[in-house]
Amino acid sequence: MQTKKMFYAAISLFIHFCILCGYGVPGFLLPTYLLQRSSRISYSLYDDQETAITQRGAYEESIMKPSIPLQPNKPRGSGSSGGFGGRSSKGSKTSALKEQAKAHAQVLRQVGVVRIDDVLSKTLADELREFVYMLRDTAKTEVAEQKVERRHRFADVLLRRNRCDLTMPLTELTYRALHALLCESPVGATLQNLLGDDAVLYEFSCLISEPGSDRQVIHPDTPIFGDDNEIPVLYTCFVSLQDMTQDMGPTCWMPDTHTKEAHESFQIEIPSDGNTVSPKDQLLKTKDSVLGVLPKGCCGIFDSRLLHAGTANRSDQPRAIFYVSFKNPKLGYPGNPASIRPDLSGKLNLRQLQKELKSIHQGKGSIALDALASKQV
Repeated sequence: MQTKKMFYAAISLFIHFCILCGYGVPGFLLPTYLLQRSSRISYSLYDDQETAITQRGAYEESIMKPSIPLQPNKPRGSGSSGGFGGRSSKGSKTSALKEQAKAHAQVLRQVGVVRIDDVLSKTLADELREFVYMLRDTAKTEVAEQKVERRHRFADVLLRRNRCDLTMPLTELTYRALHALLCESPVGATLQNLLGDDAVLYEFSCLISEPGSDRQVIHPDTPIFGDDNEIPVLYTCFVSLQDMTQDMGPTCWMPDTHTKEAHESFQIEIPSDGNTVSPKDQLLKTKDSVLGVLPKGCCGIFDSRLLHAGTANRSDQPRAIFYVSFKNPKLGYPGNPASIRPDLSGKLNLRQLQKELKSIHQGKGSIALDALASKQV
């Protein structure tokens, strides 16, 4: 028994070290150890980790320069909000989407994050928000009553007190949301520009932050692959389902940190060469950051290598972020467990998903998506 305790303690310290240093935590450790262990020891250790991480997050906030709101990217000809103005033919709209996508992709390659407005209508965002809160309550009950395993409803999230990562099912409503996002807004074409048609749907979920949730530590979602910065790993699209205010816990992104150079500095926590500040803290002190204070139905797309953190929700309102991630099809495991229901993992690429969503939108249905939906737990 003592050996087992020591083993769990060693694993706990290793995970804690990975999180604080900004390294990816091995997927086989994080979900198994932190979420599926029922032992009193594991939860006590996790509580200790959360306390340490919360303290580190507060310290990072104190040394970083004040963040400014992320502004929408407005390619020429896209209208005041980055969407479409006035009436246009199908052909001209498609052409405009492609042109906007090129501009958004260029910003993403350069700085690692871009804001695109009006990717969901406010009505659709309201519907989706109501749905995810109802789904969350149902999922909690199902898990508590052991009707379904937790992994079929929730994914892992850093600092889970007052936070949850609620994985999404395939339903008529989520079909409409995905169609609007990937087929009618510039998001789909932007992802195609960056990753190609074979990009794999890697995540399909909703992050919910309740009042009282603490600030996370700054971290990347994935490491750098290769010897340079030319291999993207994932691109994640966060869509706000309410008008976000600065006190509701918006995401803080650090532009230009999706690079090997930034990651190397970020991973050195000990001062050297007579300095009193570590390279990691020096990076946090000197780099600018932006906040995803997103209006309802607007999104931020970011490179998974970009340093970022969820901020504290100091408001009296919960906030919900609907999101999808697509993975570089040339890579295997990206270094971060996927927030997606197991029955959907690795089943769809961008081309297939867009094709099936368009078919549903046209009233023709989708045999492929219906087959996946029928197998959902």
